[in-house]
Amino acid sequence: MRIHVNGEQREVQATTLSDLVEALGLDPRKVAIERNLEIVPRSLHGQTPLADGDRIEIVQFVGGG
Repeated sequence: MRIHVNGEQREVQATTLSDLVEALGLDPRKVAIERNLEIVPRSLHGQTPLADGDRIEIVQFVGGG
């Protein structure tokens, strides 16, 4: 299926937001995800399905000091 991730169109095999995070190699504890202009709580990432044409924005938190 084709979705947009952070403004870039991608062909993905992922079926949920959690699958997408894993496929992108991101730490699921350090991301916030918006799906079609709505923030999805982390507790729902594994239950939230992806659909063709979805627009996903992922923000990754980076620590520093």
